[in-house]
Amino acid sequence: MSKLKGILLTEGMHGMKSQVEGLAKALGINYVHQKVELNSLAKLLPARLTPISNLFFKKFNVPEIDLIISCGRKSVIPSLFIKKNSKKKIINIHIQDPKVSLKNFDYVIAPEHDGLEGKNVIKSKGALHYLTIDEIKDNHNYLNDKINIKKDQLLLILGGPTKYYNYDKKSISPIFETLKFLAKKYDLQIVVIPSMRTPTKTIDYAKIFFGKGNVVIQDVDKKAYLSALSISKFIVVTCDSTSMISEAGMTGKPIYVAQINTNKTNDYKFRRFRQLFTELKIIRNLHNNLEIWNYEKLDETARIANILKKRLQCHF
Repeated sequence: MSKLKGILLTEGMHGMKSQVEGLAKALGINYVHQKVELNSLAKLLPARLTPISNLFFKKFNVPEIDLIISCGRKSVIPSLFIKKNSKKKIINIHIQDPKVSLKNFDYVIAPEHDGLEGKNVIKSKGALHYLTIDEIKDNHNYLNDKINIKKDQLLLILGGPTKYYNYDKKSISPIFETLKFLAKKYDLQIVVIPSMRTPTKTIDYAKIFFGKGNVVIQDVDKKAYLSALSISKFIVVTCDSTSMISEAGMTGKPIYVAQINTNKTNDYKFRRFRQLFTELKIIRNLHNNLEIWNYEKLDETARIANILKKRLQCHF
């Protein structure tokens, strides 16, 4: 099969970009990434009630393509519009629950914890992403000049506030206290890695709280993130990020989830996701003890891509 051409559609958020680009790279296609912008009316309407028309999103150039990979609510209508109005047959793939009839898409990639069912649904364990095992290995030494080589590292990966989880000092302090206790108990060095959602005040607080002898990366730095995943003996991820927990699952290392009290009652998808990863023996809740355990390394992006490659052969 010759190299396919695709367009990736997202709202521009890092987590969504990571999923579509990760899948596109794993499929080995040539692609362009287009950020979708809805008009004010479409922002108010659910996707299932929005007409399939380019009047509802900011127009953009569509190159000659064979397939569409979309992710997120805002990308649904543009994906359907491009497919409907194309002069050739285009395969459209959507990542996550599109909140419209699944029949609108050739394939839907949905996390197991979303509970979607259908002949065209391919279920993933956790979120797809753009990290690879080779990248993690290649960046092993990136933090060498910052870490204490005489100690093992305890990595904290910080997410950020969402409509479900608050990142105020009251929410974060108990996590920091537990990590400081564990670092002292097991003679570990703490390495803190922020994400794009991490508030500056949380990073500054971590810098002050953990002080000298530990490492707090203050800017978003992919190489530092990859290096920290490679060098750390233990990994702690805040509970708000299914994507970063999924990414950490590639390492095969013990992953502890730091709980933050939710400000909503309907965070059941997050809880189902964590329950699945607990059953897979990938994660445990963060407490006052650390243990080593083993599980099968998770590389869902590669697995899903291999399934799609076989199915796409029927179309091209």
